Amino acid sequence: MPKETGRKLIASNKKARHEYLIEDTVEAGLVLTGTEVKSLRMGRASLIDGYATAYNGELWLEGVHIPEYINGNWTNHAARRRRKLLLHREQIDKMLAKAEQAGHTIVPLSLYFKDGRAKVEIALAKGKKLHDKRQTLRERQDRREAERAMSAHLKKHG
Repeated sequence: MPKETGRKLIASNKKARHEYLIEDTVEAGLVLTGTEVKSLRMGRASLIDGYATAYNGELWLEGVHIPEYINGNWTNHAARRRRKLLLHREQIDKMLAKAEQAGHTIVPLSLYFKDGRAKVEIALAKGKKLHDKRQTLRERQDRREAERAMSAHLKKHG
């Protein structure tokens, strides 16, 4: 079987980009069981309630839902179990130091296969206030309106 290359997206956390201001992102490996990998290869996962915590000086991903493998047997995994993140010591220390500041947390942004290995993009994030969320939505709406106006202008004069 030929070796996989490239990046295959499994799940992304769009809600995190709306709820949080992303300050720093890091790609991390995941410690998974065989049935978890098979379930991910079927493209099934949810990052919506996911977050990372420190435990014994290591980062652990919690709240990420990888459903049980359909063809699994008694060796199947728990859907929302705690999974260890694989990072360099300097990256862990840097993320934990920043996450301890008030209002900061570590959230998963996307889960994907990169060259056949499961990876998760985690981000150091700061919670947005309600007015910040409204501002983001307003900016997005203004940008869409500007693009519409420009395309209509180009169609008329193009």
